Amino acid sequence: MKLTPEQRITLHGFNNLTKSLSFNMYDICFTRTKEEREAYIEYIDEQYNAERLTNILTTVSDIIGAHVLNIAKQDYDPQGASVTMLVSEGPVAGAEAESFDESPGPIPGKVLMHLDKSHITVHTYPEYHPDEGISTFRADIDVSTCGEISPLKALHYLIRSFDTDIMTMDYRVRGFTRDINGHKLFIDHDISSIQNYIPQDIKDQYHMIDVNVYQENIFHTKCKLREFDLNNYLFGYTKDKLSDAEQQDITESVKWEMDEIFYGKNINYTGVKQETPSS
Repeated sequence: MKLTPEQRITLHGFNNLTKSLSFNMYDICFTRTKEEREAYIEYIDEQYNAERLTNILTTVSDIIGAHVLNIAKQDYDPQGASVTMLVSEGPVAGAEAESFDESPGPIPGKVLMHLDKSHITVHTYPEYHPDEGISTFRADIDVSTCGEISPLKALHYLIRSFDTDIMTMDYRVRGFTRDINGHKLFIDHDISSIQNYIPQDIKDQYHMIDVNVYQENIFHTKCKLREFDLNNYLFGYTKDKLSDAEQQDITESVKWEMDEIFYGKNINYTGVKQETPSS
């Protein structure tokens, strides 16, 4: 909802509403051997190192209208990265962007940005099944802003910045602000679904489910790729190197993994291709 100058509400002081967007992405790969798994994790670590994550978060900051004040970043051995950014909602007089090497903490795969009364964080999680050849990479990005700037502005860019098989997104408006008469405002914009902020060409690529609590200003959307090409889930080779039986077994294993992540629950697997569970 965009108000005309005549309709805009005059606030009493600063806009204290907190708008939080959590964006979680999953990349799934079938790795037959320990060597393949290690190569996949090394590839992911290179693709999503501290420098690239810093560039992504800096662009997010630009999109939502925040200003980066300083940056700290660190790549870890053998894997993972950390970045810390201090960011303000508006320009700060006399402040210049500054880089330094201090790590924000011992947790691998962590990126953290601090905004003036707001923050942006990224955590990365490589993970694999102990027996069945499934490797996954997860990145969690949280953008929390106060005032008029909205993290939803950056959602389109975030989706296109990652190679994503599964996405889950949460958006919540917390707290309240007041108008000049003391009346509380618990949200300052209209929203019915996070999908409203996702371009149609991306929505066409995914199955999407909404779980929203409108009266609490809580919105949840999860997405799973519609099209399945086994070649996209093999690391270092293509499906023509596999027998038909191997292709079927790997396809069922990867789809099963995707369904469990998408629906957020363990699903009984009998070794026979099963129907997609209902929502």
